Amino acid sequence: MLSYEEFTDAERELWDAFPEGRLVELRSGAADSDGDRGEHPEPETEVRAAVLTALLLGGNSGQSGAIAALRVSGARVTGRLDLAGAQIEHMFRLENCSFDEPPSLYEAVTRTVAFVDCRLPALDAGMARIEGRLDLRRSIIDGRLSLRNAHVTGGLVLTSASLSEPGGWAVFAGGLVMEGGMFCRDLNVRGGIRLPGAHLPGGLFLDGARIDNPGQVALAANNAVVDTVNLSRGFAALGTIRLRSAQIADRLDFDGAVLDGADLDCSRMQAGDLHFTPATPPSGAVDLQGARVAVVHDAAGSWPDVVRLEGFVYDSLQPTDGMHGNKAVLRVAWIRREPGYAPQPYEQLATWYRQVGHDDDARRVLLAKQRHYRSTLRPAGRAWGHLLDGTVGYGYRPWLAGLWILALTILGTTTFSTASSPKPIQPGQGPPFNAFVYTLDLLIPIGGLGQRSAWYWTGSGAQSLAYVLIASGWVLTTAVIAGVTRSLNKN
Repeated sequence: MLSYEEFTDAERELWDAFPEGRLVELRSGAADSDGDRGEHPEPETEVRAAVLTALLLGGNSGQSGAIAALRVSGARVTGRLDLAGAQIEHMFRLENCSFDEPPSLYEAVTRTVAFVDCRLPALDAGMARIEGRLDLRRSIIDGRLSLRNAHVTGGLVLTSASLSEPGGWAVFAGGLVMEGGMFCRDLNVRGGIRLPGAHLPGGLFLDGARIDNPGQVALAANNAVVDTVNLSRGFAALGTIRLRSAQIADRLDFDGAVLDGADLDCSRMQAGDLHFTPATPPSGAVDLQGARVAVVHDAAGSWPDVVRLEGFVYDSLQPTDGMHGNKAVLRVAWIRREPGYAPQPYEQLATWYRQVGHDDDARRVLLAKQRHYRSTLRPAGRAWGHLLDGTVGYGYRPWLAGLWILALTILGTTTFSTASSPKPIQPGQGPPFNAFVYTLDLLIPIGGLGQRSAWYWTGSGAQSLAYVLIASGWVLTTAVIAGVTRSLNKN
């Protein structure tokens, strides 16, 4: 421990100011003229880390009626500020300071900590408990910020800060508990942010931030429990974003975001509102498999070429641009971005259309499902599928069968009316010939109207048409039964 006589003038000033919590300004201005913080400090601004440690551990107790605190601006801290495992009873705030070595708050218990407009090689606050805020706004951290399993009762402020750990984790904070929110607006990160299992009831705010970790993970928050995740207002990520199994109570917001270079993994995520309206469609895939969202807000041009939707459940779809044109067609195109065939996204969309009273759109979606499924079948199955589609629309367009019957009825009636007279099977018996009733009798495969059993044709043309009408009647009846059965069976 240094004695008071061994202190420099700056250290004595700081020592004397501590009991009253007075601010000691050792250098004016937040940065040098070249824009660097603390790169070329004056000798009188140097403060040894051992002096700061001694103060924070009670080396100069406070006066009666005053609140002791360490408040210094413009210092260059030499040596290592090692507070690992310390019990710190005083708030400390350092502004416009630079550190030769990374400070350590590992497993420390402390009050509010502030490194504002500072430059640090790194900062280790893993396992720390901070009763208050951790304020790092506008600071430059040239290495890792470690908050692994830390507990902060206030909030983390990284607004306009810069962190750099290229190819690694610039923020390493698995298991972090941040009660007051994580405010990282306009943050600039080279490297990734790691938050698996973090509890952030105050929310995660990265609006306007930029994370560059090309070819790797930009943001990992798997299994995190968060109130709000704001990745909007110019948020840009070069790298993968992982929110797998995250629980977001309120809102996940990508409004105006730029997602470039990799995928967005939201599989098995739960969220209240999903606002997916990025500035441009992401360059990678979006994975929503097994996710559950209350309300999806999106736009026609929001989604990339690949969207994995199998198992995705939502309560409502609220397009922000009105989804101009045929909404069902656009939603089906959204589902078709799923690689391969998956029936669940079609069923989910049809269910939602039914819930809001759009039964016609629900039928369109289910028809699109059958057509997509048809493409996975063998040739015989595809042929039968085309027949069902063309005749009754897989049961979702039963009126098509009526059109076919009407067309064949007109054809048969016209042909049989103009052809040579048919021959009675039993002369003098049976009803008189009627071309219209005869045609219907051929088309109806069950029962009879008495015409088909009473008359026959000797001409090859009329007799061939009769055979065609009989076959068509069976095909139409079979298609109607199969189509209606399939439409009633969701599987």
